[in-house]
Amino acid sequence: MSRAFNFSAGPAVLPETVLQQAAAEMLDWHGSGMSVMEMSHRGPEFTSIINKAHADLRHLLAVPDNYKVLFMQGGAIAENAIVPLNLLGKNPKVDFVETGSWSTKTIAETRRYGDVSVAASSFDPSATQGRYTSIPDPASWRLRRDAAYLHLCGNETIDGVEFHDWPDMGRLGAPEVPLAVDMSSHILSRPIDVSKFGLIYAGAQKNIGPAGLTIVIVREDLLDQAHALCPSAFTYKTVAANESMYNTPPTYAIYIAGLVFQWIRSEGGVAAMHARNGEKAEMLYEAIDNSELYVNHVRRDCRSYMNVPFFLTDERLNDAFLAGAKARGLLQLKGHKSVGGMRASIYNAMPVQGVEALVQYLGEFERERG
Repeated sequence: MSRAFNFSAGPAVLPETVLQQAAAEMLDWHGSGMSVMEMSHRGPEFTSIINKAHADLRHLLAVPDNYKVLFMQGGAIAENAIVPLNLLGKNPKVDFVETGSWSTKTIAETRRYGDVSVAASSFDPSATQGRYTSIPDPASWRLRRDAAYLHLCGNETIDGVEFHDWPDMGRLGAPEVPLAVDMSSHILSRPIDVSKFGLIYAGAQKNIGPAGLTIVIVREDLLDQAHALCPSAFTYKTVAANESMYNTPPTYAIYIAGLVFQWIRSEGGVAAMHARNGEKAEMLYEAIDNSELYVNHVRRDCRSYMNVPFFLTDERLNDAFLAGAKARGLLQLKGHKSVGGMRASIYNAMPVQGVEALVQYLGEFERERG
């Protein structure tokens, strides 16, 4: 059976070799006589799996020694509550830059726990398509020097807006304010300097593995900022002290994530992923920009390399476009229900051939229907 090209925003495509290895090891992992799903999370077999995954992730992102890497549960939506519960226990002030739908959701949740200030927003209420299409100029951000942290969504999965450069908090007049960033949809897609951040979190189901696992990378000096009412299982300090084993972790999701980490290393690491992702994104954006039928509204300097939303100028053709794509094995191209249109998610595991096939179809459909 030939596999389709899956452009889902998440749960998303996984490397085929990872799926093949997982299938081969499903009933018997390395001669243990057990599936990973059946193992005790405290047994030597799974301990070796989680230790390897932890080490490989630290290697891929060059995580400094003064940061903890945590394997947690609940996804990024749960982190919308878990982050403020961990960081606002001593100081309730938190600033946000709003750049898309996920920023908006995070702001709404954080208001339940702290004193939220939106330092800048790119929301355009008059737009009928693409209400978030840019990142506000950092010079316009109204930051509080005494905030507990500044929160950004590094890549807006729904709106297709990505930070390609991170703010210099010193130049912005808030050198002591840590950056907390949701990197769910672009972690491991490009090199980052972890030392620029106080906290990074990411749901795994876009660029790392199956749903169920959440990655948290937190600077050690922030481990003592939790609210007294933060649940023990979600307190970073407790999770770190117990090496992500305070409660039963999502064992199989960690196993698959570990295989993905090994795959990235074998492919040349995060730098190689970045080069390949740039090639894919440029190819797709060029096809859209050179078309009279398709349009992307996001400002060019902050277009996402991971999630490419686009609209048909004649939206009466939407259903026919999706039907034709499905017939060609190009799946999950319908845009998020909140914005409509189309969206192609082209994460690390999406091969170049998949984007080539999509670009070819875009041209064919425009010639036939445009």
